[in-house]
Amino acid sequence: MADQQKGNDYTSRQIQVLKGLEAVRKRPGMYIGSTSARGLHHLVYEVVDNSIDEAMAGHCTEVHVTIHPGDSITVIDDGRGIPVDLHPTEKIPGVELAMTTLHAGGKFDKNSYKVSGGLHGVGVSVVNALSEWLEVEIHRGGKRYHQRYARGVKTKELEEIGSAKGSGTQVSFKPDPEIFTELTYNYDTLASRLRELAFLNKGLKIVLRDERSDEETEEIYKYDGGLAEFVAYLRGARSAVHDKIIYFEASRPEAEIELAMQYDSGFSENTHTFVNNINTHEGGTHLTGFKAALTRTINDYARKNNIFKKDENLSGDDVREGLTCVLSVKVMEPQFEGQTKTKLGNSEIRGAVEAAVNEHLAIFLDENPKAAKALIEKSLQAARAREAARKARDLARKKSALEGGVLPGKLADCSINDPALSEIYLVEGDSAGGSAKQGRDRSFQAILPLKGKILNVEKARIDKILSNDEIRAMVTAIGAGIRDDFDIEKCRYHKIIIMTDADVDGAHIRTLLLTFFFRQMRELIEQGYIYIAQPPLYRVQKGKTERYAYTEEERDREVKTLSNGKGSKSISIQRYKGLGEMNPDQLWKTTMDPESRTILQVTVQSAAEADLVFSRLMGDEVEPRRQFIEKNAKYVRNLDV
Repeated sequence: MADQQKGNDYTSRQIQVLKGLEAVRKRPGMYIGSTSARGLHHLVYEVVDNSIDEAMAGHCTEVHVTIHPGDSITVIDDGRGIPVDLHPTEKIPGVELAMTTLHAGGKFDKNSYKVSGGLHGVGVSVVNALSEWLEVEIHRGGKRYHQRYARGVKTKELEEIGSAKGSGTQVSFKPDPEIFTELTYNYDTLASRLRELAFLNKGLKIVLRDERSDEETEEIYKYDGGLAEFVAYLRGARSAVHDKIIYFEASRPEAEIELAMQYDSGFSENTHTFVNNINTHEGGTHLTGFKAALTRTINDYARKNNIFKKDENLSGDDVREGLTCVLSVKVMEPQFEGQTKTKLGNSEIRGAVEAAVNEHLAIFLDENPKAAKALIEKSLQAARAREAARKARDLARKKSALEGGVLPGKLADCSINDPALSEIYLVEGDSAGGSAKQGRDRSFQAILPLKGKILNVEKARIDKILSNDEIRAMVTAIGAGIRDDFDIEKCRYHKIIIMTDADVDGAHIRTLLLTFFFRQMRELIEQGYIYIAQPPLYRVQKGKTERYAYTEEERDREVKTLSNGKGSKSISIQRYKGLGEMNPDQLWKTTMDPESRTILQVTVQSAAEADLVFSRLMGDEVEPRRQFIEKNAKYVRNLDV
C-alpha cells in the first residue's frame, strides 16, 4: 500500500454510470469470451487491468497476484484505492457502483485516467457477477474499508474496519462453479500475461504467487528497461546481428510511443504491437506506420551512404527478416476493429508512429554505423533470397506446381468445392495415407500423404523452403499461397488436420508442420483452420466387442468394463504404434468420422510466447532446447521411444 495519499481529486463524482449488470450471468460468453479456461483467466486480467490503469496514471508501483488453494484469487495494488464516498446521483459508495454496475468507472472521465487499458475489457463488475463470492478491501484516507458480495449481489454494506497507513485496493474472488466449466488456474498462462504487462509498464513490480502446493511458487516481474528488456527476452538464444538494441520513447499529441527492436541471425519476423497494454494481434494503423517508416528509413540510409549497388532496393519483407520488435502506443481514445477487436483503427496514429520511427531510427543508424551496416547487409541477403524465391516460384508456376494448375499427384481431393465444408488430412507416411484414402468420406475429406520429415523452416530462408517437395505439395493443395503471397480467401479447406503417429517421430513431424504453419501461414492458425487428429493408442477386444482407448486410464476402464460382461473369452489389447496398423474401417471409426472422432484445434493465445517456444525448440541453439525439455519432460506421457 502506498505511503502517501495521491490524486485526492479522484472521487465518486468521476465515476459515470453507463449500463446495468442484468445480462452478465445469463450470457457470460458475451462479456468474457467463454466459460472455459479462457474466460476463467480473463477474470484475473480484468482485476489486474484496474491496477495497471492506476500505474499508467502514475499512482501505483506494485501489483501482487496470488492463487490460493481452491483456485480463489487475490489482487493487491498500492494505487489510490477505489473511491468510497457516496456518488452524487446514485447515492451509493463509488466502490459499490464499480462492483455492481457494468461500465461504471473512472475511465470514462478523461481527468481521472488519461489512458486506460481496462476500457477495452468489461470491468470488475463482471468479475463480481461471475464469482461465487468477491471481497474488496480499500485503504484510503488513512482508513480501511471492506465489502463482500455473492454472485454480484452485496451481502453487507461497505464498512470501515480500521486504520490504514497507505492507499490501495485488494480484491479477492472465487470463480462461480455454476458458470465456469473449467475452474483450475494455469500458472504459466497467468505468468505469461503478467510478465508481458511488466515489460509494457517500465519499472512496475508485479508479483505472482501460487499457494496451491506445499512448494509455493513466487515470481517477481520488474523491468526497468521496459521494451528493450522485452526484446532481449523474446530474442532468446538467437544470436544478435548488432549488440545494441534500438530503443526510443516519443511523446506526441496523438499518442505516447515506445519501441524496441533488434535483428538476429534467424529468418522469422517477430513483431508484436500493443495499444494501452492490449495485444493488437491483427495490427492496425500503428503497425502500418512502423512498417512504412522502417522500410523508408533503412533504404534512405543505405542510399545516402552508398551501401547499395546500382539498382538495389529493400522491400518491407527484406528489412523485417530476423527482426524482433515490440511497439507499444498509449492512445487517449483507441478505436478497435477486426474480428476479435484487436486491430487499431485510429487513422492519426499511423502518421504519429511513422514520424517517430523515421526520426529516431535515422538517429540510431547515423550514430551506430557498424550496426547499420550489419542490419542492412542482413536485409540485402534477404532480398537476394527473395529474388531467388521469385524465380523459383515463376518456374514452379510454369510447371503448374504452385497455383492455377495441376494439384499434387499424391493428393486425393474431395468432391465438393465449398471450402467451409471441406477438410484435408496431412498424413504421415504412404501406408497410413493409403488407409486414410480408403477409409475417408471422399465427398468432403481430402488426403495428402507426407513422405518423411519436412524441412525445419526455423532454420531456412524462403528460397530453400519453396524448393522442398513436401512443402510445395502442401502449399499447392491448400491453395492460399505463402508468406507475402498468402490470401486466406483462396484457402481450399477450412479444416487442415495433422495426423501423425503417436511416437517420437510422429511428434517431431507434427512440430515441424506446426512450425511451418506458424511461421509461413500464421493466419491459418489465427483463423482456427489448423487441427491435430487424435488417433487411439489402444484397441481393447473381447469376442466381437471392440473398444478404443486414447489414454492408459481409458484402456484400463475399458478392460474393466469388458471383464464384467458375459462369456469367458479373454480380452486382447492392441497397442497402436502407427496409423498404418489400422485398417481403413478402424481409421475412419476412430480418427476421421466427425460423429465420433476427437480433433484438437490449434490456437495461439500469446504470439510472443509462441515465438519464443518455436525458436527454442526449432532454432540452432542447443542449450535453450535442452533446458526446455528438462523443464517440461515431466508432462510427457504415452510417448514411445
